[in-house]
Amino acid sequence: MDKCYGLLEAGLNELGLSISYEKINALIAFLALIEKWNKAYNLTAIRNKEDMAVLHILDSLTVLPYLSGSRVLDIGTGAGLPGIPLAIYKPEMEFVLLDSNAKKTRFVQQAILELGLKNVHVCHSRVEQYHDTEGFNTIVSRAFSSLQDMVGKTKHLLHENGLLLAMKGQKPVKELEQLSMPGEIVSLHVPGIDAERCLVRIEKGGAYG
Repeated sequence: MDKCYGLLEAGLNELGLSISYEKINALIAFLALIEKWNKAYNLTAIRNKEDMAVLHILDSLTVLPYLSGSRVLDIGTGAGLPGIPLAIYKPEMEFVLLDSNAKKTRFVQQAILELGLKNVHVCHSRVEQYHDTEGFNTIVSRAFSSLQDMVGKTKHLLHENGLLLAMKGQKPVKELEQLSMPGEIVSLHVPGIDAERCLVRIEKGGAYG
């Protein structure tokens, strides 16, 4: 059996997520695409596929239980993380994956096509220049440098009762203090990773008044 398959199956079980062989195969196909395109497009510094399964796929899926509503925006998606793994597991939700790097959005578009994902759209744009008439129920990111930037640059995109989810390493206590607004820090456990991981949840009502 493929090592990645075993890692993902065990990790999904540890996260309490359903074991779907169809979804695991889609995740493995996504990893193969990252590995194939990585040499030319420099998508990730991680080169080993087993490491990618843990540090990219399982890490992305830890946020799954915290998604809210039917429309999700992934800002600074890079190689499609966390958006594509989340979209594979939540086909009933609509995902928009946003990035300002044209090479990376070209890769994400190709991945969407090859994986046959009907619930994902990609957009090449800076978040502050991107506009959407419907608004998003959840905005998520693994890549934003600061919570203050994330809040300031996404407020025009978040639905009236929307939720902001910032995936972080160590708990960003000082960043939250600088915001002067309510935010909840949720500790995350990524199977196979000893390093600290957390999620910052900010509700629009509390964050933007």
